[in-house]
Parts: sequence; C-alpha cells; structure tokens
Amino acid sequence: MSTTPDSRTALRICPLCEATCGLTLTIEGTRVAQARGDRDDVFSKGFICPKGASFGAADGDPDRLRTPLVRKDGELREATWEEAFDAVAAGLRPVAERHGPHAVGVVLGNPNVHTMAGALYPTVLLAGLGTRSLFTASTVDQMPKHVSSGLLFGDANAIPVPDLDRTDHLLLIGANPLESNGSLCTAPDFPGKLKALRARGGTLTVIDPRRTRTARLADRHVAIRPGTDALLLAAMAHVLFEEGLTDLGELTPLVQGLDELAAAVSDFTPEAAAGACDVDASDIRALARELAAAPTAAVYGRIGSCTVPHGTLASWLVDVLNILTGNLDRPGGALFPQAATDRTPRPAGPGHGFRLGRWHSRVSRHPEAKGELPIAALAEEIDTATEEGEPVRALVVVAANPVLSTPDGDRLDKALGSLDFMVSVDPYLNETSRHAHVVLPPPPPSQSPHHDFAFNTLAVRNQVRYTPAAVPLEPGRMAETEILARLVLAATGMHGADPSAVDTLVIDQTLGKAVKEAHSPVHGRDPRELAGRLTGASGPERRLDMMLRLGPYGDGFGARPDGLTLAGLLERPHGIDLGPLRPRLPQPLKTRSGLVELLPPPLADDLPRLRDALRRRPDGLVLVGRRHLRSNNSWMHNIPALTGGTNRCTLHIHPDDAGRLGVVDGAPVRVKGAGGEVVAPAEVTDTVRRGVVSLPHGWGHDRPGTRLGHAAVEPGVNVNQLLDGSLLDPLSGTAVLNGVPIEVAPAGTTL
Repeated sequence: MSTTPDSRTALRICPLCEATCGLTLTIEGTRVAQARGDRDDVFSKGFICPKGASFGAADGDPDRLRTPLVRKDGELREATWEEAFDAVAAGLRPVAERHGPHAVGVVLGNPNVHTMAGALYPTVLLAGLGTRSLFTASTVDQMPKHVSSGLLFGDANAIPVPDLDRTDHLLLIGANPLESNGSLCTAPDFPGKLKALRARGGTLTVIDPRRTRTARLADRHVAIRPGTDALLLAAMAHVLFEEGLTDLGELTPLVQGLDELAAAVSDFTPEAAAGACDVDASDIRALARELAAAPTAAVYGRIGSCTVPHGTLASWLVDVLNILTGNLDRPGGALFPQAATDRTPRPAGPGHGFRLGRWHSRVSRHPEAKGELPIAALAEEIDTATEEGEPVRALVVVAANPVLSTPDGDRLDKALGSLDFMVSVDPYLNETSRHAHVVLPPPPPSQSPHHDFAFNTLAVRNQVRYTPAAVPLEPGRMAETEILARLVLAATGMHGADPSAVDTLVIDQTLGKAVKEAHSPVHGRDPRELAGRLTGASGPERRLDMMLRLGPYGDGFGARPDGLTLAGLLERPHGIDLGPLRPRLPQPLKTRSGLVELLPPPLADDLPRLRDALRRRPDGLVLVGRRHLRSNNSWMHNIPALTGGTNRCTLHIHPDDAGRLGVVDGAPVRVKGAGGEVVAPAEVTDTVRRGVVSLPHGWGHDRPGTRLGHAAVEPGVNVNQLLDGSLLDPLSGTAVLNGVPIEVAPAGTTL
C-alpha cells in the first residue's frame, strides 16, 4: 500500500461484526483514508470483508454527531458535555426516587459488545440503578442459546463453538455465515474455513429454507419449512437412539439424564416430523446417520433456528446432538473457548446452576432470562398501567435502535414519546434516539481502543489482541468509556464525581474478592498492593490489565512470571496466539450436579408444546429474515459503500408463489402481518422455497426527525412492523421473527 508523506499506518480490530478481523489503517492527518486486512494478525491473517474495507467511510460518516444534544423547548439542540450530564442527572434521579428503581429501564443494543466501553460499564450502571427493567438485543437474536447453555451446563455464557479448522463434518441450521460472517462463533474468514473443510474431504450440510450463499457451497442443502428446526433436530436425536448410534465416549461419566432424554424424544420419529418440516423421513434419517458416522462432527445453529417459536428447544437440541455423538468437548467437534479475560478457572465441581423466571415483566408476566426481560415487551412496559408496579418512565438507551429492530416499532415509537425522560448514547440521531431528552455521542471507532471481551469467549481459536486508539480524540470529543462512566455517576446520585472513581471502585471490588478465593493466584494477598501494580494509561486499560493478570493465561500479579499482562500484550500489536481450542470439561460446568444435565425440567416441560407442532401444517405464506454481507445493523445503511447492489430491501418470493398471486418481479407488493403492513419491491427468485418470502431487517428509515441522510434516500421498509410482538419463545422471551404467517398481494389490491 502506498502512503503519502503525511500519512501513517495504525492497527485496529474491526468492530463492525463478530469476526473481529485485524485491520491496517492508513491515516492521513486524523482521517482514516484506507483499511486493509492485517496480514500479521494472529487470528484473521489478513482476511477482510466489505464492511472492514469500508471502515474509513463508517468512521468518517458526516452524519455522526459530534457534540451532545439536549432537548430544550421541545427541540434537540447542541450543548456542552457539562450541560448534557447536568440534564441526565436532573432527569433520571427524580424518576428513580419518586417511582422506584424499576421505573428506570435500560436498553442495550448489539454494538455494545463491539466496544470496550460497552463491555466494562453497563453492568456497573445496572448495579447502581438496581433496576430489573433490562432489555437487550439478545431477545431478538441469541437468548435461546444462553438459556439452553445455562440449563445444560449451568452457565448461560458457556457456549460451545464448532472447531471449524479440524472438523470432518459440519451441520449448519439457520445459519448463513458467508453473509453474516458468523454469530456466537467468532471466526475470521468463515467462508475460507468452510472451503477448507470441503478441500480436506469434509462434509458441509446446510439446513435453511433459503438457498443462501452458504447453502450453495454445501454438499447437502435441506430446505426445511421455517420454524420447524426443533422438530427436525428432535427427529435426528430419535434416530440416534432408535438405531443405536449414540456414542458419548469420554463424555459418559459427565452426563446425566440419557435414558430420560431417549424417552422424551421417542415420539419424534422422522415419519412424524416429516410432514411438519416438509423434509422426507429418509433425509432426516440420513442426516442423523451421517452425523454419527463422521470421524468428528459439529452441529451449529444460529439466528434462523433461534428466532422461532421453539428457539430454546432448537438451541438445546443442537448441543444434544453434539453430546449424543461424542462430539462435545473434543477436537473437531464443539468446544468451549477460553478467553484471556475469563475469570480465574475454579476447580471442577457442582455450582449454583441456572434459574429462569426469578422475576417477571409487569404487564404480560414474561419470565426473566439471564437478568433480562423480552425487548418485545418494552412498549407495553412503558404505555400500560397495571396494579403491579410502576411503568417504565425513564429509559437509558445505549447503542440501540429498537424502533427498527424489534416488533411493532410504531407502538414503541409512540411509547418512547410518552417517557418522562430518555437518554441515548448513540453516534446518530436515528429512529429511536430522536425521542431522547439527551443524546451523548461516542467518538468514531478510530478514536477508541479495542479489545473483544465478549467475542473472545466465542472464538474458534484462543487468542488475545488489543489495539489502542488509532487516532487521538478530536477536540470536543469525549471517550466512550468516560461517557459511560459519567452516565453511571449521573444516574446513581454521584453526578460531578471524577469518572475515574468508577474504574477504581470496580478494581477495588474485583481484587478484594479475588484475594478471598482459594483458587485465585492472588489468594491471601493485599488488594491495595495489587492495585498499585496495575499498568495502563487509563482506567479501562488498568481494568484490562487486571483481568488479564487474573485470567487463565495471566501472570497472577507475579505468581506466573511468563503469564499475560497488558504491558506484554502491547509489545505484541498483532496479538498473541494462545492455541487451538482444547477439551475443558468438567471445569466449565456450573450445574448443581456438576454434570451436563441433558433434560432439565424447564426443557422437559416445554416438549409437549413441541409435540403439538407435529400436527401443524401451515397452508399460507410465512416470512423469514435475510442477512446482507455488507450490512448487519440499521446504522450501516447510512454508509454509501455498504448499500446498493444486492444490499436492497426487496421481498424475495418463489416464482410459483409469484405466479399464483399475480406478483411481478420489480413491482411493488403489499405484505401484511399481525402488526401491520408494508409495501416493498418484489424480487422473484427460486433461492427461497415455495411458501416462503423473505425481507431483510434493519430498514425503514423514513421517520421524521432523524439525521441519516443517505439511509433516507432509499429507506426501505421495516420488516418488524409486520409483527405485533405477541409471538415469543416462552423460555427465552425471544421474539419470533421467522416462520411468521403473512399475506402478500400486488400493491393496489385488497388483503
């Protein structure tokens, strides 16, 4: 890459999707002029996708807010940081004091897990507020996997990932990693890993109602009826038991409930499931036999199998199949990653387990899952009065746009307008933040340091990387970590205190607990002495240093001289390779038995609902979502380089369905669901199976009061407006987004 005399290069981990690829940025002055893959990155090895290549355009988007906004006389106006945090303190605290802590809600969006600030401060905010009104993007995305992992393994964050580099057989259900780059499975160059699997003689099977780019690469593509994933997986488990194909191998002494599981899936024969799934019984049996016969194999399910009526059961059955074939926790199967900032591994043994429904939502009585309430219930928690508790009257929204990303955005849009107070931490004035009384804009990603706390716990290879800010903070900007620290202080009655107090508090609490744990490398030591040994130019860096030192590869504050520290990591700017995934059981298990509990009561109790689904045969069209390689979230539609081409908001419909309904390619069509209707251009294609239509998510940029200039030129339609929010997976509270009945007709006709 050529550079000008005034340019320089800097490294940055890409924050635009879960692949976490290393980038080499060309910086001209303070502007990111170009981004390419970092060939020396220990994890991504130079791979880059169109989103990463567009890092500079995303970073320099002129619609990014540069200063805080405060609502005065009904209008959002530019303000100083002092004025903004004064307004936050004056707006939030009175609501909590007058109506109680649960009247203050918190909404966290997906971008939180892509920033250091989002990983380090929201838990402190929640603890300070004491609120149970937490809503996150997890309940429109991944909560079923957390719940099933919690019930199976006792830890909602113990999620096994497929060993992509060593497996002989990979079965994907509801996943399209060639366009999503992977999810709950952090893998740079997922496409290359799938091609390498094929090249070494392995087998790729894809179960998806659409012939996606991933499905086109597969040895076998099964076009399942949307929403029936759990039925097919249960039928596969039935075959394994019926034909004597189960072989737990070394897992045998670590698993309980095998006989009970065999009885529980006895009704789910391939013949019984075939009609509902629209998959031949012979094909279901072949899928099970091929999985059992492979030398090593891994089953991986994602959003298409999560956002359905039986999402938690489907997520559970993914791991059940890995267990029954002996592929859990072995190379080439599905293993538990070990991140460098994980807590010090405790000795194996019984834990506290995982519980659901410790509290419930106020209106519809949805059970809590992993400390969260369903985000689909946010609108009713604001706009509906009940005798039980106060409605949500104030809201803290961090990096989230639920008006577009959750069901029935019209209702939520109105509900947000009724709040007593709302603060948004967001770089854009979007469909949600336009309702805020205060908007706190973080700086562009080039001006922030980066470490992947969450995604390293899901990585297909153990490694650790840290990139300091590539560009200094511009005058008038505030670091995102400081924004969230000041937000914690303003929301918890400590407005005006030094924001470093938040980091100091966390460090003191963490070290104070660590020295009391018998298995900790710092057991019995002085926490003040340990704190004094931390390095780093900021509170967040000192916290990262602490987590690395206490973690599984850390130096234990000198107890292991060759262990990880922040100083050592800074000396390795391309990262440190910690090796391939390795077997870890039973150490990750935190169930009360200390074993993998194959059939926990909440899952057993939900199986009758799945048995009822064996008899259902939808006779109309159903809706599924769609991913675009160049767009994962709604804000990406404001980047010209990430729109256009195939990244369009069109309705995919099969030629036979189009002909039957009089739908013409390119012509507008009306799509109607329980939550409303939208009009979108038709795209007639045989990449969707008959009876299925597909609309992408994240579009609908046509509401007034936003500042998303490019997105508004071609706004598209909000697919989630077709949903009324009433359909949820009852165990996880996750919104049902796929397999939803809808009606379609040419525009201008009556539905």
